[in-house]
Amino acid sequence: MNKEEYVSLIDGRDEETARYLFSLARKRREEYYGSKVFIRGLIEFTNYCKNDCYYCGIRKSNRNASRYRLSDEDIISCCEEGYSLGFRTFVLQGGEDPYFTDERMCRIVSEIKKSYGDCAVTLSIGERSRESYQKLFDAGADRFLLRHETADFCHYSMLHPENLSAENRQLCLKNLKDIGYQVGTGFMVGSPFQTTENLADDMLFLSSLKPSMVGIGPFIPHKDTPFADKHSGTLELTLFMLGLIRLALPYALIPSTTALGTISPIGRELGLKAGANVVMPNLSPPSVRKKYMLYDNKICTGEESAQCLECLKKRVENAGCQIVVDRGDVYKP
Repeated sequence: MNKEEYVSLIDGRDEETARYLFSLARKRREEYYGSKVFIRGLIEFTNYCKNDCYYCGIRKSNRNASRYRLSDEDIISCCEEGYSLGFRTFVLQGGEDPYFTDERMCRIVSEIKKSYGDCAVTLSIGERSRESYQKLFDAGADRFLLRHETADFCHYSMLHPENLSAENRQLCLKNLKDIGYQVGTGFMVGSPFQTTENLADDMLFLSSLKPSMVGIGPFIPHKDTPFADKHSGTLELTLFMLGLIRLALPYALIPSTTALGTISPIGRELGLKAGANVVMPNLSPPSVRKKYMLYDNKICTGEESAQCLECLKKRVENAGCQIVVDRGDVYKP
């Protein structure tokens, strides 16, 4: 599809179109993955960040944030518990925290791979140099998540301070792919100043990049950011975009995100019904979960936690899918 066709489809959507889209998306997902839903153990290991993105609750200027860092031992302990629960992928996510140097991150990744060789390690730690990405890959990291946030350079500048650029963000994604990572990207739906044309550009960017994973979620404001008074993105449009992504990239691993569960009690089930096939329960220590607050009202206890995996399995089954114990690598023909 070209940009004009995406714009027309998104602007002209209605309930009947959405139902048809979701039925097609589920069919395409099943062609590649059957009814499987892969689980990832999410470890939010630091909420320090050197950046000041206007939408993010852990931006460096937020003096109300209660900062923390997990120790190497804390992270390995999370993996130990996750492994016993059946997780075979660990996602280390954090702000861009200079404390976690290449040396420190490589040591952590190597230790996880040494202890749990049948597991995949995914990193979500922001923009770094190509050399840094290479070192982490050589240490054993398998995947890297880096949302492009928005493909439009002008729109990107409205969401970030001047020292950050869409150009560098996209260069990082190219470097990650070139090195050999399974790469994930994605964008916010309903972010401030976003237009339908922006969403169409995002779809074209995804088709060009061909990532292994795509994570999208609705923009949700945080009270301690410049965007505190902006409207949230909607569940309806987020689900529609998720369905479009499944059709455009039928092989992709697409999570039904915590943000969907935050804006609707059944948001993640609806995400699965729209074509998603990944869920990411939280393995972080309960004492820090409320501190990793990228947006307001994030669900932090209960069924989104890894310890309530049985509850999650029931939710997934209600969406017509089943959780599997697997690394859940991207489909390759």
